[in-house]
Amino acid sequence: MTDYEEEQRNEIEALESIYPDIFEILETEPPCFRLSVLAEADSYEECDPLGVDLQFTYVPTYPDAPPDMEVLSPQNLTEEDVSTIQELLQQQAEENLGMVMVFTLVSAVQERLSELVEEKKKQAEEERERKQREEEEKEKKRFEGTRVNIETFLAWKARFDQEMAEKKKSKKDEDNSKKLSGKQLFERDTSLNDSDARFLDNEGDESVEVDESLFQDMADLDLDEDLDLED
Repeated sequence: MTDYEEEQRNEIEALESIYPDIFEILETEPPCFRLSVLAEADSYEECDPLGVDLQFTYVPTYPDAPPDMEVLSPQNLTEEDVSTIQELLQQQAEENLGMVMVFTLVSAVQERLSELVEEKKKQAEEERERKQREEEEKEKKRFEGTRVNIETFLAWKARFDQEMAEKKKSKKDEDNSKKLSGKQLFERDTSLNDSDARFLDNEGDESVEVDESLFQDMADLDLDEDLDLED
C-alpha cells in the first residue's frame, strides 16, 4: 500500500533543496506550496523577463492523482501564454501519474518560458524589420515623387496656369503703380522748375558776334543811292 503522506513529505524536502530561493510553503494541511519560475536568464537579450508563480496543492492520493495546480502572477505574458502553460501542466501531470512530478512540471514550464522568450525576440526582430521596410519605402517614394498620368498632369497644369496668371497680374499692378504722369514727373524733377528762368537771366549777357568779312565786298556793289522805295 502506497504511503502518500511520506512520498509527499519526501518530495517537499527535495524541492526545498533544489529550489531554495524560489520555493515557499503556504500550508501544511493539505500541503500547499508555491514556486516562482522564470525563463533562463541567458535568454534575456531583447525581451523582458518572463515568469509565473506555480502553486501546487497535494490531493490525498498524490502522486496517483495530479495535484491541484494554479498559474499565478504572470510576468510579461499574455493570456494566451498563460493558457498554454496551464495546458502544459495538465498534460505533463497526466503523463507522470504514479510518480512525484512537481520537479518535472516546473522544468517543463521553465522550458516553455524560454521558448516564449525566443518567440518574442523573433517577433520583436520581425517588427523592427517591418518598420525598417516601411521607412525605406517612404524614403524611396520621397525621391521618386508622384507618378504622373493624364489626370494628375491636368490638375498640375491648371494649378500652374493659375499661379502664373496671378503672378502676371501682381507684376502688372506693381508696374502700373510705378508709372508717373507728366505732371508727376515735372513735380518730382525740381531741375525743370528753374530752367526757363536761367535762360532769361542769361539772355541779356549774351553778345552776337558778326562776321565782318561778309561785308567786305559791299563797296564794290553799284547800288543806287537814290533807290526809291515804294510804300
